[in-house]
Amino acid sequence: MDEEHERYRKFCSRANLDKTINSLLGIIHGITADSRILDSELVFLQEWLAEQAEFVSYHPYTELLPVVEAALSDHVLSGDEQADILWLCNKILSSNYYDRVTASMQHLQGLMGGIISDGNVNEEELAGLDAWLIKHDELRTCWPYDEVAALITGVMKDKKIDENEQRELKAFFGQFTAIADSRVVIDPPGLGSVRGICAVCPEVLFPKRMFCFTGSSYKYTRKQFTELVVKLGGKVTNTVSQKLSYLIIGADGNPCWAYACYGRKVEAAVELRKRGYPVMLVHENDFHDAVADFSGV
Repeated sequence: MDEEHERYRKFCSRANLDKTINSLLGIIHGITADSRILDSELVFLQEWLAEQAEFVSYHPYTELLPVVEAALSDHVLSGDEQADILWLCNKILSSNYYDRVTASMQHLQGLMGGIISDGNVNEEELAGLDAWLIKHDELRTCWPYDEVAALITGVMKDKKIDENEQRELKAFFGQFTAIADSRVVIDPPGLGSVRGICAVCPEVLFPKRMFCFTGSSYKYTRKQFTELVVKLGGKVTNTVSQKLSYLIIGADGNPCWAYACYGRKVEAAVELRKRGYPVMLVHENDFHDAVADFSGV
């Protein structure tokens, strides 16, 4: 783990637990949304299990992980096994550290990750997700509830998913499959424009533009990032405001964020976008491409 992340981890052990359990609940509901469980979906659940291995000696993981492991031992997840896992998760969460909205948003992310874990989204899964959204309409105005609801409404207008809509769904839902490495965004190559956290194929200009960085970079330190942007004619700030041009989202994220795919700065930037300010959210990989293009490398 990144040293900077390690300093924060000790302050959020209960936060990590709630996030883990809510994600598992969502994944179980996601992979069973169409009443069929494929091998690739079981692999996705096994990846979740592997990610929790370091906590196997700690309560309540001592109770939960063996149950999940036993359920997956025969590579089949029966109805009874699903019910046992969901029951235990809900018991563990009976005294939530997070409020209901936070828990529900974590559940939603796990749900979308579970749905896309087999690499495909079908009509039954969208119907199940839509039913979940209707049941949790108290989340309206919270990102990404509105975006997901709008996407489902548009796609299911003709009650079928065409090829372009399948690509759009994969790209959007794919952002929520970050389990094993806690990355911010899974960036599906070769996909067209979608609604999501990061702009697709963004045009990044540097002269007189204001940049901010969030998460952790696999390539630059914050100091190197600042020096590079200034060298190319831009400016750097540590805060998200109306003056911001680009929020660069580090590919290594921050495993201590309450939300797997974004943190406080991203939330602030999304809110500014909702209010009509042209803040662009850019994945670190696209930032590197823009630097290379601008520098003529």
